[in-house]
Amino acid sequence: MLQPSRTKYRKQFRGKMRGNSKGNLVAFGDFGLKSLECGWVTANQIEAARRAIAHATKRNGRMWVRIFPDKPVTEKGSGAPLGAGKGDVKGYVSVIKPGRIMFEVSGVSEADAKVALKLAAAKLPLVTKIVNRK
Repeated sequence: MLQPSRTKYRKQFRGKMRGNSKGNLVAFGDFGLKSLECGWVTANQIEAARRAIAHATKRNGRMWVRIFPDKPVTEKGSGAPLGAGKGDVKGYVSVIKPGRIMFEVSGVSEADAKVALKLAAAKLPLVTKIVNRK
């Protein structure tokens, strides 16, 4: 499971998810999985999508994961009273904005790449589309 090796601060604010993403072009591979909406993707969801792509392509070709979960998410313990402060870090998420290329694939046929990326999209909580390199 992905997580930062160290962070400057243990906890972060939730933040806003306005605007479009900067990483919006297929830069490394031939096909990419592009987000159409904003949201958080957890480290477990990234790993599940990565494994789905690796399984569908039978580990042929090359795959790039273009997102990294670097935002800590906290959760209060059950039964914690109001005013008890911020909870402990539960896990890490990646903040996704519209247009972000999350996964890229190359070295496999277009049909295989589309099947693999469609399986990966099913593991993610966002609406996505498959794009070609321009």
